[in-house]
Amino acid sequence: MAGSRPLSLPRDTGGMTLPDGYRIIPLDDRARLDDVLEVDTWAFPIEHGLDELRQLPSPLPWGRMWGIEAVEPPAGSLAPANALAGMYGAYDLRAFPVPGDETACSWVTWVGVHPSHRRRGLLRSMIAHHFAEARGRGESLSVLNAAEAGIYGRFGYGHAAPTLSLTVPRGAELRPVAGSDALRGEFLTWDPEAHGDLVGALHRSVAQVPVGIGRPGWATWETPELRRAQDADPAILHRGKEALRLLVVSDASGQAQGYARFRRSVNWDGAVPDGTVEVRDIVALTPAAAHRLWSLLLDLDLTNRATVDMLPVDDPIMHLLIDVRAAEPRLRDLVWVRILDLPAALAARRYAAPIDLVLDVHDALIPENAGRWRVTVTEAFGPASVERVGAGGVLGAGVRGAGGVADLVLDIDALGAAHLGSTSLAALALAGRVEARDPRVLAAAAVAWSWPIAAGADWEF
Repeated sequence: MAGSRPLSLPRDTGGMTLPDGYRIIPLDDRARLDDVLEVDTWAFPIEHGLDELRQLPSPLPWGRMWGIEAVEPPAGSLAPANALAGMYGAYDLRAFPVPGDETACSWVTWVGVHPSHRRRGLLRSMIAHHFAEARGRGESLSVLNAAEAGIYGRFGYGHAAPTLSLTVPRGAELRPVAGSDALRGEFLTWDPEAHGDLVGALHRSVAQVPVGIGRPGWATWETPELRRAQDADPAILHRGKEALRLLVVSDASGQAQGYARFRRSVNWDGAVPDGTVEVRDIVALTPAAAHRLWSLLLDLDLTNRATVDMLPVDDPIMHLLIDVRAAEPRLRDLVWVRILDLPAALAARRYAAPIDLVLDVHDALIPENAGRWRVTVTEAFGPASVERVGAGGVLGAGVRGAGGVADLVLDIDALGAAHLGSTSLAALALAGRVEARDPRVLAAAAVAWSWPIAAGADWEF
């Protein structure tokens, strides 16, 4: 079958051996789409059947999709030979925002194991394969959204950015912003061909706002597959709501300053409407644009509220609302970061303050990361030099930075959690996840690893 040739890597990939009877293979074309969808619908229950799902624009990263085949089913099994038992994919993101810069990363997606093959170590084998494959491509970070929060910490991923959900009452009072009234708002029916490039450009640009600072973690739709999936508005996913709408706000010269994509739904209690504006994504390049977008969304007829998921925790709306409490803010985890190549990852970002310290890092899955590393930053918001300073192991007396006393001791998941600047090393120390030689060094490190704007994204994949 096309796409089913065995991978030319040893079965022991990344230090993890596949169980007997399984092999890992590349899934490199649409000939295996039905197999992928079959595993996906077992891993993530959905009301739609395969016939409907085949019609959706696929975000699958063909060329970086991998499957585990059950080569020979057990005696008496009704499953065919070479059935897909598990799978994962990885998106190529070449411009993933980290504090003060952008870097290449591997974003893990479509991870699933068929329930007939659970509890056999297949996920662990796929993660080990992913680590080896991504490191071989020179990618220093692996990033993902976790369907279940308890899974990925054991593989060294740290929760690096939460996300915010709001239910904002219609007519909620906003603080005034100069220039908001001068912006023109235009409501449109979403048309990917007419509006897709504009929305894509605005979404990409907001990663650099505020200018000179930017928002770490703001992943954009870099691959053609992701862009098509984000542009699509298939009727089977409307779930009783209208087709996707678009709101664009522009300045007097006609230059777009922000957009929102949304759907409305209305229930009626007798003659009384109870409508909801479900905001899919909202992007503003200026304070005035944010104010104008929300002013218009909160004043639509027949609606009582606007809901929005996956906002960064410091999104402008949190500082525009007079009564934040009425918007019922709710938090959950969103972005998880796994450092694959420690010196490359730490050197690719910027730091909010000068620092010179030694980290003693534990990494049970990638031994190359383990040990002591000296991190030196000479100026605020500058880059770091990262060098190994001695063998890892038990702390002992000696010269700091030469294999002796380390300033901070932590596991790789804690370093990943702090990598985007939103999770404080000092807060991790309060939870026992960072051990500090000196409280003053911990304070300096927490400041250096921080960032003025919270990390976050506004979509999942």
